[in-house]
Amino acid sequence: MRALILIALAALPLAGCGSVADFGAGVGAAATAPLDDFNLRREHIPTVLLQAEANPYDLRNLTQCSTIGAEITRLNEALGPDTDEPPAPDGSTLGERAGDAASSAALDAIRDTATDFIPGRSWIRRLSGAEQHSRHVQAAIQAGRMRRAFLKGVGMNRNCAPPAAPSWFRPRGGSQR
Repeated sequence: MRALILIALAALPLAGCGSVADFGAGVGAAATAPLDDFNLRREHIPTVLLQAEANPYDLRNLTQCSTIGAEITRLNEALGPDTDEPPAPDGSTLGERAGDAASSAALDAIRDTATDFIPGRSWIRRLSGAEQHSRHVQAAIQAGRMRRAFLKGVGMNRNCAPPAAPSWFRPRGGSQR
């Protein structure tokens, strides 16, 4: 426990111009990481990802570019931006990005320290169901990515403009709506 406190105190100045409250919340989440291992706290899986997992190639009610774009937007909200999207300009300086990287490394160290004290952690994760839930979360994320890629392909085939197609795609002669 003393190591956790020392790491947190050493990393606090490294948090840069980022919010100290955000770093503090990250410390709390990292320190309570063992709750995940005991399956006492579970990561929420968004409904859109569960639907993608059930049927990634479903085209019901996706007959127009606007509906395809709306579904892709829902997936983007759950998954974050697609790899074809340029990174959002956040206006941060090099020093702020370095501070963010340092605070992220410190939070990883706190999380590792908090979970390393659990003897037989892998067995506990298996027996508690945490490992199975973690695999389910990853499968839902993968299905969501697959569905988003499929829908963008459908959008390209139907000559739709982004977001119903990849951001680099330019419809021929005007997009269908």
